[in-house]
Amino acid sequence: MSILQEMQEAVISGNAGKVKECAEKAVAESIEVSAILNDGLIAGMNVIGVRFKNNEVYVPEVLVAARAMHAGMAVVKPLIAAADIQEKGTVVIGTVKGDLHDIGKNLVMMMLEGAGYKVIDLGIDVLSEKFVQAVEEHKPDIVGLSALLTTTMTQMKATVEQLQPYRNRVKVMVGGAPVTQKFADEIGADAYAPDAASAVDKAQELLAS
Repeated sequence: MSILQEMQEAVISGNAGKVKECAEKAVAESIEVSAILNDGLIAGMNVIGVRFKNNEVYVPEVLVAARAMHAGMAVVKPLIAAADIQEKGTVVIGTVKGDLHDIGKNLVMMMLEGAGYKVIDLGIDVLSEKFVQAVEEHKPDIVGLSALLTTTMTQMKATVEQLQPYRNRVKVMVGGAPVTQKFADEIGADAYAPDAASAVDKAQELLAS
Protein backbone atom coordinates (compact mmCIF):
# COMPACT_ATOMS: atom_id res chain seq x y z
CA MET A 1 0.00 0.00 0.00
CA SER A 2 1.37 3.41 -0.93
CA ILE A 3 1.92 6.08 1.72
CA LEU A 4 -1.02 8.09 0.34
CA GLN A 5 -3.33 5.07 0.46
CA GLU A 6 -2.20 4.47 4.04
CA MET A 7 -2.99 8.10 4.83
CA GLN A 8 -6.41 7.81 3.22
CA GLU A 9 -7.21 4.65 5.23
CA ALA A 10 -6.00 6.33 8.44
CA VAL A 11 -8.32 9.30 7.81
CA ILE A 12 -11.25 6.94 7.22
CA SER A 13 -10.52 5.02 10.42
CA GLY A 14 -9.92 8.26 12.35
CA ASN A 15 -6.35 7.43 13.35
CA ALA A 16 -4.90 10.94 13.83
CA GLY A 17 -1.45 9.70 14.90
CA LYS A 18 -1.11 7.53 11.81
CA VAL A 19 -2.31 10.35 9.51
CA LYS A 20 0.30 12.72 10.98
CA GLU A 21 3.00 10.07 10.63
CA CYS A 22 2.03 9.38 6.99
CA ALA A 23 1.93 13.11 6.18
CA GLU A 24 5.40 13.63 7.67
CA LYS A 25 6.73 10.63 5.75
CA ALA A 26 5.14 11.88 2.50
CA VAL A 27 6.73 15.30 2.98
CA ALA A 28 10.11 13.69 3.71
CA GLU A 29 9.78 11.66 0.51
CA SER A 30 9.13 14.91 -1.41
CA ILE A 31 5.65 13.82 -2.54
CA GLU A 32 3.83 16.82 -4.00
CA VAL A 33 1.68 18.72 -1.52
CA SER A 34 -1.27 18.62 -3.92
CA ALA A 35 -1.04 14.81 -4.02
CA ILE A 36 -0.88 14.60 -0.21
CA LEU A 37 -3.99 16.75 -0.01
CA ASN A 38 -6.03 15.27 -2.86
CA ASP A 39 -5.00 11.61 -2.85
CA GLY A 40 -4.51 11.26 0.90
CA LEU A 41 -6.47 13.63 3.13
CA ILE A 42 -9.32 14.77 0.88
CA ALA A 43 -9.77 11.29 -0.64
CA GLY A 44 -10.26 9.89 2.87
CA MET A 45 -12.81 12.55 3.83
CA ASN A 46 -14.64 11.98 0.52
CA VAL A 47 -15.16 8.32 1.47
CA ILE A 48 -16.47 9.39 4.89
CA GLY A 49 -18.78 11.91 3.18
CA VAL A 50 -20.32 9.24 0.97
CA ARG A 51 -20.73 6.83 3.90
CA PHE A 52 -22.29 9.58 6.01
CA LYS A 53 -24.77 10.38 3.25
CA ASN A 54 -25.67 6.68 3.01
CA ASN A 55 -26.11 6.38 6.80
CA GLU A 56 -23.21 3.92 6.99
CA VAL A 57 -21.37 6.16 9.48
CA TYR A 58 -22.71 8.79 11.86
CA VAL A 59 -21.68 12.11 13.41
CA PRO A 60 -19.09 10.67 15.86
CA GLU A 61 -17.20 8.90 13.04
CA VAL A 62 -17.24 12.05 10.92
CA LEU A 63 -15.83 14.12 13.80
CA VAL A 64 -13.07 11.57 14.46
CA ALA A 65 -12.16 11.39 10.74
CA ALA A 66 -12.12 15.20 10.50
CA ARG A 67 -9.82 15.40 13.52
CA ALA A 68 -7.49 12.89 11.87
CA MET A 69 -7.55 14.89 8.62
CA HIS A 70 -6.64 18.07 10.53
CA ALA A 71 -3.61 16.26 12.02
CA GLY A 72 -2.36 15.79 8.47
CA MET A 73 -3.34 19.30 7.43
CA ALA A 74 -1.23 20.71 10.27
CA VAL A 75 1.82 19.02 8.74
CA VAL A 76 1.28 20.25 5.17
CA LYS A 77 -0.26 23.66 5.88
CA PRO A 78 3.12 25.49 5.93
CA LEU A 79 3.86 23.96 2.50
CA ILE A 80 0.51 24.87 0.91
CA ALA A 81 1.35 28.56 0.52
CA ALA A 82 4.78 27.71 -0.88
CA ALA A 83 3.23 25.29 -3.38
CA ASP A 84 0.70 28.01 -4.33
CA ILE A 85 -2.18 25.55 -4.22
CA GLN A 86 -5.52 27.09 -5.11
CA GLU A 87 -8.38 26.23 -2.81
CA LYS A 88 -11.59 25.23 -4.56
CA GLY A 89 -13.32 28.28 -3.15
CA THR A 90 -13.98 30.29 0.00
CA VAL A 91 -17.03 29.79 2.20
CA VAL A 92 -18.12 32.08 5.03
CA ILE A 93 -20.39 30.18 7.43
CA GLY A 94 -22.29 30.93 10.62
CA THR A 95 -25.37 30.18 12.70
CA VAL A 96 -27.82 33.09 12.45
CA LYS A 97 -28.70 35.56 15.21
CA GLY A 98 -30.63 34.10 18.14
CA ASP A 99 -29.46 30.54 17.48
CA LEU A 100 -26.71 28.97 19.59
CA HIS A 101 -26.50 25.59 17.85
CA ASP A 102 -23.29 24.72 16.07
CA ILE A 103 -22.95 20.94 15.67
CA GLY A 104 -24.52 20.96 12.20
CA LYS A 105 -22.54 24.01 11.15
CA ASN A 106 -19.30 22.48 12.41
CA LEU A 107 -19.98 19.26 10.49
CA VAL A 108 -20.55 21.24 7.30
CA MET A 109 -17.29 23.13 7.91
CA MET A 110 -15.34 19.91 8.38
CA MET A 111 -16.82 18.39 5.23
CA LEU A 112 -16.05 21.52 3.19
CA GLU A 113 -12.48 21.72 4.53
CA GLY A 114 -12.12 18.03 3.82
CA ALA A 115 -13.19 18.68 0.23
CA GLY A 116 -10.57 21.41 -0.25
CA TYR A 117 -12.45 24.63 0.53
CA LYS A 118 -11.22 27.52 2.66
CA VAL A 119 -13.82 28.03 5.41
CA ILE A 120 -14.26 31.14 7.55
CA ASP A 121 -16.32 30.37 10.65
CA LEU A 122 -18.29 33.29 12.10
CA GLY A 123 -19.58 31.13 14.96
CA ILE A 124 -23.08 31.23 16.46
CA ASP A 125 -25.66 33.97 17.08
CA VAL A 126 -24.32 35.92 14.07
CA LEU A 127 -25.90 39.25 13.17
CA SER A 128 -26.84 39.90 9.52
CA GLU A 129 -24.39 42.82 9.54
CA LYS A 130 -21.55 40.49 10.53
CA PHE A 131 -22.22 38.29 7.49
CA VAL A 132 -22.12 41.43 5.32
CA GLN A 133 -18.81 42.52 6.89
CA ALA A 134 -17.36 39.06 6.29
CA VAL A 135 -18.39 39.19 2.61
CA GLU A 136 -16.67 42.56 2.22
CA GLU A 137 -13.55 41.41 4.06
CA HIS A 138 -13.04 37.85 2.75
CA LYS A 139 -14.70 38.05 -0.71
CA PRO A 140 -16.12 34.52 -0.41
CA ASP A 141 -17.76 32.53 -3.18
CA ILE A 142 -20.47 31.19 -0.86
CA VAL A 143 -22.14 32.28 2.39
CA GLY A 144 -23.58 29.44 4.47
CA LEU A 145 -26.41 30.19 6.91
CA SER A 146 -27.39 27.67 9.56
CA ALA A 147 -30.45 27.58 11.86
CA LEU A 148 -31.76 24.88 14.15
CA LEU A 149 -34.75 26.73 15.60
CA THR A 150 -37.91 27.61 13.67
CA THR A 151 -37.89 30.95 15.53
CA THR A 152 -34.53 31.93 14.02
CA MET A 153 -35.43 31.09 10.42
CA THR A 154 -36.68 34.67 9.99
CA GLN A 155 -33.08 35.77 10.61
CA MET A 156 -32.05 33.79 7.55
CA LYS A 157 -34.51 35.81 5.48
CA ALA A 158 -33.19 39.07 6.99
CA THR A 159 -29.59 38.06 6.25
CA VAL A 160 -30.36 37.09 2.65
CA GLU A 161 -31.99 40.53 2.21
CA GLN A 162 -28.93 42.28 3.69
CA LEU A 163 -26.66 40.37 1.32
CA GLN A 164 -28.69 41.46 -1.73
CA PRO A 165 -26.13 44.05 -2.99
CA TYR A 166 -23.47 41.29 -3.14
CA ARG A 167 -25.52 38.56 -4.79
CA ASN A 168 -23.93 39.10 -8.19
CA ARG A 169 -20.69 37.67 -6.78
CA VAL A 170 -21.65 35.54 -3.78
CA LYS A 171 -24.04 32.57 -3.51
CA VAL A 172 -26.11 31.86 -0.40
CA MET A 173 -26.59 28.31 0.90
CA VAL A 174 -28.93 27.54 3.82
CA GLY A 175 -29.43 24.51 6.04
CA GLY A 176 -30.51 23.23 9.44
CA ALA A 177 -33.17 20.94 10.88
CA PRO A 178 -36.27 23.13 10.28
CA VAL A 179 -35.10 24.47 6.90
CA THR A 180 -36.61 23.10 3.69
CA GLN A 181 -36.10 23.59 -0.04
CA LYS A 182 -39.43 25.46 -0.12
CA PHE A 183 -38.22 27.89 2.56
CA ALA A 184 -34.88 28.36 0.77
CA ASP A 185 -36.79 29.25 -2.42
CA GLU A 186 -39.09 31.64 -0.54
CA ILE A 187 -36.23 33.67 0.96
CA GLY A 188 -34.23 33.70 -2.27
CA ALA A 189 -31.32 31.46 -1.23
CA ASP A 190 -29.29 29.88 -4.05
CA ALA A 191 -29.14 26.43 -2.48
CA TYR A 192 -30.45 24.27 0.37
CA ALA A 193 -28.41 21.44 1.90
CA PRO A 194 -30.30 18.89 4.04
CA ASP A 195 -27.06 17.57 5.57
CA ALA A 196 -23.30 18.13 5.75
CA ALA A 197 -22.38 15.74 2.94
CA SER A 198 -24.94 17.35 0.62
CA ALA A 199 -23.49 20.77 1.45
CA VAL A 200 -20.26 19.81 -0.33
CA ASP A 201 -22.18 18.70 -3.43
CA LYS A 202 -24.23 21.91 -3.38
CA ALA A 203 -21.10 24.04 -3.00
CA GLN A 204 -19.60 22.36 -6.06
CA GLU A 205 -22.82 22.94 -8.02
CA LEU A 206 -22.91 26.61 -7.02
CA LEU A 207 -19.33 27.23 -8.08
CA ALA A 208 -19.93 25.48 -11.38
CA SER A 209 -23.05 27.55 -12.14
